[in-house]
Amino acid sequence: MRETTIAELRVWIAGETAGDRADDGPTVVLLHGFGAPGNDLVSLSSALDAPLRTRFVFPEGSIDMGNRYSGGRAWWRLDLEGRLRRQERGEGQDIAEVPEGLPTARARVDALLAGVEAELHPARGKIVLGGFSQGAMLALDVALHSTRALAGLVLMSATHIAAEQWAPRFERRRGLPVFMSHGREDPLLPFSVADGLRETLMAQGIAVEWVPFRGGHGIPQTVVDALSAFLRRTLEG
Repeated sequence: MRETTIAELRVWIAGETAGDRADDGPTVVLLHGFGAPGNDLVSLSSALDAPLRTRFVFPEGSIDMGNRYSGGRAWWRLDLEGRLRRQERGEGQDIAEVPEGLPTARARVDALLAGVEAELHPARGKIVLGGFSQGAMLALDVALHSTRALAGLVLMSATHIAAEQWAPRFERRRGLPVFMSHGREDPLLPFSVADGLRETLMAQGIAVEWVPFRGGHGIPQTVVDALSAFLRRTLEG
């Protein structure tokens, strides 16, 4: 494991040795969720059974959430307490909302991917992009706004945002393998909205592997096991 900076973002890179930094092995880039530390998902690099020579890149969100979130990071700011209050009142989620800061976050991750390609040299089409919660939403947004060749997309506990912006862009990702997981009792991002996003993606010809699970906002072992198999299918060969 090494810590470095790529495209002005602090990152942790796992799965490489000092001699293989110019290797063309596959690369998995995973973005953490809102309020989490930048290295929140690093443990997945040892938990996942990925193909040999797979490198994992874990970037840190550029926004410091301060003491309120124990120094956690974010990709854009959001009113989490307000969201929870609205859900308690039974108010539905506005899937057309475009969060302030989303375009800036998208540009940062797109630059990061260019930097990963320049530094780690994965073979063309051997990058999997994904994330958890806010990181998953951003990963999907980046994929839809980019023509970069991807082996797959990982959306763990994501939700539907920017619906009007996303809708005309789904066509460019037709056939892309997508892994989606979501807890049926998720208190933060309703299961029903995630399931609706899955249906939208599939209706647009995007190949979705759907892994619902009994639980809340997290990454249980069932998801780790299913994601391992997804990475082997999309990155081997």
